[in-house]
Amino acid sequence: MATAMTYTSLLDDLRNYLERGATLATDPSVYVQLPSLVGLAERRLARELKIQGLVTVVNSTMTQGQATYPKPDRWRETVSMRVGTGTGYNTTQEIFPRSYEYMRQYWPNQTATGTPRFYADYDYQHWFFAPTPSDDFPYELIYYELPPLLGDDVQTNWFTEYAPSALLYASLMEAAPFLKNEEIIPIWQGFYDRAVAALNGEDIRQIVDRGIIRRED
Repeated sequence: MATAMTYTSLLDDLRNYLERGATLATDPSVYVQLPSLVGLAERRLARELKIQGLVTVVNSTMTQGQATYPKPDRWRETVSMRVGTGTGYNTTQEIFPRSYEYMRQYWPNQTATGTPRFYADYDYQHWFFAPTPSDDFPYELIYYELPPLLGDDVQTNWFTEYAPSALLYASLMEAAPFLKNEEIIPIWQGFYDRAVAALNGEDIRQIVDRGIIRRED
């Protein structure tokens, strides 16, 4: 039975592949750098993969008269938002993305309120809504998330469980420039590209399967 990847086993694999950083005493610079290289690899995967495994759904509530809201921790990219309106807030409608400049022209008086129709990135940590909410509307947010980063206290995450090959090869790519071994990058890149393509292929098949209506013969 295959052993599942953990943060500790990933570091061991990297040391074996690189033949460097075995111990702090014998190769301190590489030993100390490996955790940072893993973190860079995780961020690369979160940036380049747009698949269901990295999608998170959050339900929250707006505050009447408040136009700006913080984004969740480890937010990477917004997929969609919907706001609840009507009796019991049971009718949902999509909130559409717009530029911040458009929002200011569309709703110049921030003290005026209504049902939010649009949102914009106010900065990397906040959204801006227009109209400013006239009620404590419930809303649903779907977004791509950076999973909790690996460390001694976080031994597994989505990458170790579902994308171990991609994580390994991404880490090796990050290690090559540090070790001044750029000529090997195309090799790790090839393995990484195949691992990412497999993940994307699995995701596409799941989306297609979900849309198929199955009937019994």
